[in-house]
Amino acid sequence: MLGAFKVFSVRREMLRSPRTNLPHPFYVLDCPDWVNMVALTDRNEVVLVRQFRAGTRSITLEIPGGGVEAHDGSALVAARRELREETGHVARSWRRLGVVQPNPAIQPNRCTTYLARGCRPVGDLIPDAGEDLAVELVPLARIPDLIRRGRITHSLVIAAFHFLSLAR
Repeated sequence: MLGAFKVFSVRREMLRSPRTNLPHPFYVLDCPDWVNMVALTDRNEVVLVRQFRAGTRSITLEIPGGGVEAHDGSALVAARRELREETGHVARSWRRLGVVQPNPAIQPNRCTTYLARGCRPVGDLIPDAGEDLAVELVPLARIPDLIRRGRITHSLVIAAFHFLSLAR
């Protein structure tokens, strides 16, 4: 291992090329699996979060999500926890929409997307120390335009809305 950090570790591996059978060095970012959720209220509003992202040094508009922690036991438990922590909401029903590999070139983890229906606020947000979150409710019908106009740019969020479009 080359380094271990809060949200990932880095390792170097020698792997054989499937084409040439020659060994080559590869660098892998080991991350926990992730979850995200399209959270809908009974009024068909999407529960979104605005938050600062260090990688782009910008405030983004996203769906709630986060890492699957060891104590969660499952992606669904993690999704329920993340919805409550990041938005103060709970959902009446849950449905798995799909799974993506965020960046298979350098990461082995997966991101599972859920549809959370019947969302309603039950308390304050419970952000992590470095999180600065603001909740917004946006009509589901406005989401394609927000993506088209570059207001929603996070690739995993766009993939989640694609999964939702396939499920309808």
